[in-house]
Amino acid sequence: MASQNDYLLALDQGTSSSRSIVFDRGGRIVAMAQRELPQIYPQPGWVEHDPMEIWRGQLSTARDALAKAGLEAADVRAIGITNQRETTVLWNRRTGQPVHHAIVWQDRRAEPLCAELRGRGMQEVIQRKTGLVIDAYFSATKLRWLLDEVPGLRAQAEAGELAFGTVDSWLIWQLTGGRVHATDVTNASRTMLFDVHRNVWDDALLTALDIPAALLPQVQPSSSFFGETDAALLGAALPIGGVAGDQQAALFGQACFDAGMAKNTYGTGCFLLMHTGERFQPSTNGLVVTSAAQLAPPPAGPGAALKGTEIQNGFVARNGAPGAAVARAAVVQYAMEGSVFVGGAVVQWLRDGLRAIKGSAEVQALAESVPDAGGVMMVPAFTGLGAPYWNADARGTITGLTRGTTVAHIARAALESIAYQSAALLAAMSRDVEAAGGTPVAELRVDGGACVNDLLMQFQADLLGIPVVRPAVVETTALGAAFLAGLSSGVYAGTDELSALWKAERRFLPTLSRTQAETAMARWEHAVRQATAG
Repeated sequence: MASQNDYLLALDQGTSSSRSIVFDRGGRIVAMAQRELPQIYPQPGWVEHDPMEIWRGQLSTARDALAKAGLEAADVRAIGITNQRETTVLWNRRTGQPVHHAIVWQDRRAEPLCAELRGRGMQEVIQRKTGLVIDAYFSATKLRWLLDEVPGLRAQAEAGELAFGTVDSWLIWQLTGGRVHATDVTNASRTMLFDVHRNVWDDALLTALDIPAALLPQVQPSSSFFGETDAALLGAALPIGGVAGDQQAALFGQACFDAGMAKNTYGTGCFLLMHTGERFQPSTNGLVVTSAAQLAPPPAGPGAALKGTEIQNGFVARNGAPGAAVARAAVVQYAMEGSVFVGGAVVQWLRDGLRAIKGSAEVQALAESVPDAGGVMMVPAFTGLGAPYWNADARGTITGLTRGTTVAHIARAALESIAYQSAALLAAMSRDVEAAGGTPVAELRVDGGACVNDLLMQFQADLLGIPVVRPAVVETTALGAAFLAGLSSGVYAGTDELSALWKAERRFLPTLSRTQAETAMARWEHAVRQATAG
């Protein structure tokens, strides 16, 4: 049983909802609260959120989770934050009010600017410094669009009146009453402005994209002291001890701490990450390199939070004293990542667009009502295709329809499309790993809302030819944030303790022969070529 002050509060701000989860020291869920986040679609290809709605929803769920747990804020050791990445928020430093809706990671409005950057030959330098490809998915071109297209914002930015941040920075600013403008390395690494080798904002990239450095937050290790919340918000001032983008948080929550370990999150999109340790391994197969969660040096004493610290070029300086850097800096670690733009969102389309089901939970039963997809293949390229294809112009297709096709076949093809896209990612990742002399992934740990679908998980194992392992706690994104906060606040001694807490709930073993799986993947690649043809 957790002692009175061993609880951790994770704020999990996602694309479709804001959630807060209270965990005990053993990583078990004590209470949870959730609130849907309205989506704003100004025009085709554009996706926005109201930053104030993000803040109100997150604060409301934090209060509700504590109340459901029967806890006071003083019972909580620290707060961890995890968030939808790349989503871009711009606000006024004096008022704390947003100057525009947040531009969401799915938004494609900045693609013309990306095409211009590619035309200027920027791809090689951006990939070398940031690990990323040039794509409207990442924050830099979203921020540039705001500065160029919204009247008055560039002048305000150059005058130092505005602050930019991903959603974590926005929440930290609000939680601390505007005292702290910070982010962590994982979120910074998704902006296309951050040198992941040196852990610094890159001046040359800022110049190339015409973005004022004054906009940017301070960057810290993922597990470190970010500041204290205003006491009035939750009933006591609580340290914010961990921050990570949702996918790196999930990698951490899955206890994938060593090179070669991998996880796939099945959410609105799908996100496959493989830890590569301290090795920056560029991909030649359409994947990106990103910063994995990084740990600050341990606190000075048992149970002490990292308070009064300042980050200087990746080092932690005690009490903000210039040059008083801790001898051991945060170790820079990386992950290879592939992102699928439309994963679980295809089930939402079945419900809201096709009206094939009334609720998302019905999709497995509908798909299982037929023995297979009946030759139907679906490529859900509603907003283009992400890794390993990176085709912004691809559009969704359903092929293989016959007179005998039913809505059940389409539902099954939709579910299978999630597994096909993830299998294509892992195949690309394996080619990169093998080319570098590494060992391919031996098992895939899974999480996210769609991982509870047994049909999907079994089909995933069949395509991959390796075990797919579902953990006992599938809320691994929030758990990763809690683990990061627990490390910096002294709840946990180290990652070995966290590895011992991770438990598997079910292992899905492959049942298809490799020949059958390869034939299925060949059909998928043919369908992708059709979706991307002129």
